[in-house]
Amino acid sequence: MIELEGVPELIDPVMVAAFEGWNDAGDAASAAVAHLDREWKGEVFAALDAEDYYDFQVNRPTVFMDGGVRKITWPTTRLSVVRVGGDKPRDLVLVRGIEPSMRWRSFCNELLGFAHELGVELVVVLGALLGDTPHTRPVPISGTTSDADLARRMGLEETKYEGPTGIVGILQEACTHAGVPAVSLWAAVPHYVSQPPNPKATLALLNRLEDLIDVRIPLGELPEDARAWQVGVDQLAAEDSEVAEYVQSLEEARDTAELPEASGEAIAREFERYLRRRDGGSGPGGHATADGGDGTPGSPFLRDNPSGRTRPPRPPKPGGDDEESSEE
Repeated sequence: MIELEGVPELIDPVMVAAFEGWNDAGDAASAAVAHLDREWKGEVFAALDAEDYYDFQVNRPTVFMDGGVRKITWPTTRLSVVRVGGDKPRDLVLVRGIEPSMRWRSFCNELLGFAHELGVELVVVLGALLGDTPHTRPVPISGTTSDADLARRMGLEETKYEGPTGIVGILQEACTHAGVPAVSLWAAVPHYVSQPPNPKATLALLNRLEDLIDVRIPLGELPEDARAWQVGVDQLAAEDSEVAEYVQSLEEARDTAELPEASGEAIAREFERYLRRRDGGSGPGGHATADGGDGTPGSPFLRDNPSGRTRPPRPPKPGGDDEESSEE
């Protein structure tokens, strides 16, 4: 039995979770939850027992000095709670950790136990995957659920994915079996620039989350960081003609695919976000890809010189046999 002492009664709580590792290309998803925790000054009220779920040879503990005393931080998953103010205040239960090494069913059951005790009405799991998407275009965000009714009400896709999955897929399925509404939001990260951080993908996830749960999320310096990230990647890509040519081919494919949609819904969503902001102005291993592979593109980055500057590797020519793909 989970006993939560010191946690007040929550208002319309939503659980938002992200896990480092295979589900977190560019650290975009875990950075989004960390941003929420930091901006709203989350208070940690629980941590899962690291001994139960983690292989410490895979996710090693770290040693640090605190006032001259050596201490250890164990890899685990922590839960915090934040209150979102405004005309309609509500609470968010933030779950941030590392994809567990073992006992995934017990791990999900423990999180669902917290959700039940706190009266969570919706679970939103954030993820990021490697995709054939150009860094110069808006980050594609896909929202999926296993619940057909929820998909219709919230304008989401009913998931049809088959293949290897990570803790995001397992937790969503556990929520479905437990009768807890659950949604996954996935950001597609360009596979040719997969090194974290990716503030542009983090920003896109937060914008989609804002629309989904109808709250105003303070973005801080993220928009500026996202612009700086894109400028930096533009400069690196321009240094290599093959990379520049490949990016151009991705742009053309993306623009052609989106042309028939007229993007009216996206324009409306951006306008609604503008109005809301104006009125409220007060781990190791690869990553998920569309085909279920681990998404590790050999060496994710190459060192240019001793200054430490990095650039993306030369990707395969479009249509090549070894071209990377992306997962949902």
